[in-house]
Amino acid sequence: MQDRTINQASMDPSRHPQTTSSNNSKTAELDPVLHSIGFEIEEVSPSQLTGRLPITTRCCQPFQVLHGGVSALVAEGLASMGAHMASGYRRVAGISLTINHFRSAAVGDLVLARAKPVHVGRSTQVWEVKLWKQPGNNNKAGHPQIISESRVTLLCNLPVPDNLKHAGDALQKYAEGSPKAATSSKL
Repeated sequence: MQDRTINQASMDPSRHPQTTSSNNSKTAELDPVLHSIGFEIEEVSPSQLTGRLPITTRCCQPFQVLHGGVSALVAEGLASMGAHMASGYRRVAGISLTINHFRSAAVGDLVLARAKPVHVGRSTQVWEVKLWKQPGNNNKAGHPQIISESRVTLLCNLPVPDNLKHAGDALQKYAEGSPKAATSSKL
């Protein structure tokens, strides 16, 4: 059985401040699709990406709980950004996504997400993405509760077409501890 424990320090609500315009504009620039559902990207690095999603009707299925496809969208979005950075801003392509849903998140919940690499190779990368809901509204447990775990496998180090040479510029702008623009200019 996989360990589903979450590092409590990463769950500290003070590490996840309320919505800020800088998080909103960062997300809009990095991933317009995630931004359109209300997701906010927080930490951006080749070793970890984090973010938050206030659950509203815009990301729910008809029973007013988080749509499983939205969880998959978050997983692939974060893993793809991480793999893109970890491969020196070379092009990546998702080839497999598996997701296990453990519990629901309802309208009013706050869902946090964290993506971390499991394997960073020359031709493939595997990323683990966990989503959990914070205590509050519908989570009376008093501690974060895991709602889903995903594994995303990506082909990496693919050539970048000339017309997309600047595709990684926004990531480089916000990334902590990643290869900088000099890497992508050599592509």
